[in-house]
Amino acid sequence: MEPLLVLQKIQKYYQAGDTTVKALDGVDLKIWPGEFVAIMGQSGSGKSTLMNIIGCLDHPTGGSYHVRGEEAGYLEPDDLAALRRETFGFVFQRYNLLANGTAMDNVEIPAVYAGLGKAERRKRAAELLTQLGLESRRFNSPSQLSGGQQQRVAIARALMNDPPVILADEPTGALDSATGIEVMNLLKNLHAQGRTIILITHDEHVASHADRIINIQDGRILSDSHPQGALPAGPPPAITSQYGESNLLQEIGESVKMALQSLHVNIFRTALTLLGIVIGVAAVITMLAIGNGSKQQVLDQISAMGTNLLSVRPGAPGLRGAGDVATMTPQDADAILQLPNVRAVLPERSGRYTVRIGNKDYMTTVQGMGASMPQVRDWAVAKGHFFTENDLRSYAPVVVLGQTVIDQLFQDADPLGQYVLIKNVPFEVIGVLERKGAAMWGGDQDDAVFVPITTGLIRLFGMNYVNAITVQVDQLSQLDATQAAITELLKDRHRAEDFSARNMASIIDMVSATQNTLTILLGAVAAISLLVGGIGVMNIMLVSVTERTREIGVRMATGARQRNILVQFNTEAAVVCIVGGLVGIALGMSMALGLNMFDIQTVITPGPAIIAFTSAFLTGLLFGYLPARKAARLDPVIALSSE
Repeated sequence: MEPLLVLQKIQKYYQAGDTTVKALDGVDLKIWPGEFVAIMGQSGSGKSTLMNIIGCLDHPTGGSYHVRGEEAGYLEPDDLAALRRETFGFVFQRYNLLANGTAMDNVEIPAVYAGLGKAERRKRAAELLTQLGLESRRFNSPSQLSGGQQQRVAIARALMNDPPVILADEPTGALDSATGIEVMNLLKNLHAQGRTIILITHDEHVASHADRIINIQDGRILSDSHPQGALPAGPPPAITSQYGESNLLQEIGESVKMALQSLHVNIFRTALTLLGIVIGVAAVITMLAIGNGSKQQVLDQISAMGTNLLSVRPGAPGLRGAGDVATMTPQDADAILQLPNVRAVLPERSGRYTVRIGNKDYMTTVQGMGASMPQVRDWAVAKGHFFTENDLRSYAPVVVLGQTVIDQLFQDADPLGQYVLIKNVPFEVIGVLERKGAAMWGGDQDDAVFVPITTGLIRLFGMNYVNAITVQVDQLSQLDATQAAITELLKDRHRAEDFSARNMASIIDMVSATQNTLTILLGAVAAISLLVGGIGVMNIMLVSVTERTREIGVRMATGARQRNILVQFNTEAAVVCIVGGLVGIALGMSMALGLNMFDIQTVITPGPAIIAFTSAFLTGLLFGYLPARKAARLDPVIALSSE
C-alpha cells in the first residue's frame, strides 16, 4: 500500500527582522491511509506549521510534499483549494463557525464550493447533524450552542465532502473534560470508518487515543512511535470524497444569499451604507425629472403658440440684446403681409408703465400689438373683444387687460367700459384676455395690457419702430421658403441684414439644446452624490473584509478558491447597491411626483431610472472589486490566526 501523505526534508522559514526563524527544519514524514496519528509538541514547536503544510493551507520554504502521489508543496492557491476540498476536513480548536449562519449553513459550506446542488447539500448536512446528535439544533446559530455542540457542528462540516483525511487542531482545547471525551470518541468512530485522522495536540492524554504518536520540537521530529505507519487491521474502507467544481451561476446565487445574511447581521451599518446609494440614485432621478419637466414646460409653451410661426427681430444674426435697435417698422410688417403663404403678421412693441384707475396704481408691461394677436398668439378673449383694424387705423385709445392686472386693479368689479390711465392718457377697457400662465422665459404672461400698435407708438412709446414681428404662415411645408422670402424682402428694404429671422422649429431646437445642457449639468451634479455613495460602499467593504478575515480563512480551508471569495465579496457590494438603487428609484420618483404638488413641473421617464440603477449596480461592482480582491488574496494561515 502506498503512503497517503509524504513529506521529505520539509522546511519552513520565517524572517523576523534580521533573524531567520526555522519553524520546520527538515521534516520527513509518511502517513498511510486509515492511520490515527497524533502530532505532539509544545507551543512554538512547529506542530501547527506542520499541520498547515499537511492541510495545504501553507507552502513549505523547501522540501517536497506529496498528497496521493501529487506534488502539493508549490501549487497555485486555487489548485491548493481544490486539493483541500477533495482531501481534507478541518476541525479547529476554536470551532471557527460563522456567527451569521445556522448549524446547517455552517455544515454546508464545503459542499457549496464543491458544486453540490442545494437539495443534496441540505439533505447531507441534515444527515450528518442527526448522526452527531444535533438534529434538534440544525437551525440554531453558534451563539445558541454549547462548546461541545459547536465542535460537533465543526466535525459535521469537516465530513460534508466525505474527505479521506480529518485534520483536528487541538479539538478538545476549548472543551471541558467530559465534552472532550465525547469529541475524541467521535474521532475514533471516524477512524473506524476508514478515515485517516491527524490530531495536533500538546496533551499526552489526548494523544494517547491515537495509534501513532509523533513528537516535534524546534521544528524537528524527535520521536515517532511507528515510523513505518500504524496500519489498521486489514485494508481501510475506501473513502470517496464528494467534490467537484461549482459553476459561476451557482456561486453568484450562494453569494447573494450569504450577502443578505451578512448585511442583516450589521443592519445599522448596512442602512448607513445604503443611504449613500439611495441619495445618489434618488438625486439623479429627481434632478433629471426636474430638468426634463422644465424642458417640456418650455417646449409646450412654444408649441402652444403654434409651430407655423416665424419670429423676426432687429439686430444682425447672433447679436444679443438688439430689442431697441431702430431698424424694423410697422411698414415692414405691412410689406411682409403681402408675401405668398403669409396668413397674418403681428408687429409688437412693449414697455413698462404704470396703469392707474382711481387711486390705484400698478406697474405692468404695456404691449402695442396688431389686431391679429389673439389668432397668432392663440390667446382667446374671455370678456368683451379685442381691438380691430379700424381701431388701429383710427389710433383708438382702447386697451385689453390680462388677468393679473384685473386682479390687482379691479378685483371683483367689471372692468369693461371703465377707463385706465397710462402715462396720463385715458384708455377704455374693451376686453379681458383668458388666463395664460407663466411664459417660457419665466415671467407672468397675464401681467400685461395690450393697446393698438399704432396708438402705442404715437401716444406711449414715442418712437416708430417695433421690437419684433411675428409671422403666421398658411402652409407649414412652405415655412422655410417663406422665411427665405422674408429675409430677401427685408434685405432689400433695409439695404443690410440688420435683423434675424427664426422659425419655431429652430427656436425649439435651440431651447431643447439649452435645456438638455442644463439637464446634463443637473444629472452630473447628482451623479457626484452617487460616486460618493460608491466610495462609502468601498470603505464599508474594506472594513467588512478586515472584520471577517477569520471567516475568509475558514472558507479557504473548506475549499473556497480565490474566485469564490472574489465573487462573494463583490456580490455583497453589488447587492448593497442594487437594494440601494431600488430604494433610491422609489424615493426619487416619489420626490419628483411630490414636486408637482408645489407647481414644479417634473417629467418622469424610464431612462433616468434605468441609468441611475445601472450606475448603482456598476458602482457596486467597481468599488467592491478592490475589497473583494484583497479578501481573495489573503493567506489562509494568516486569516485563520486573526482575532
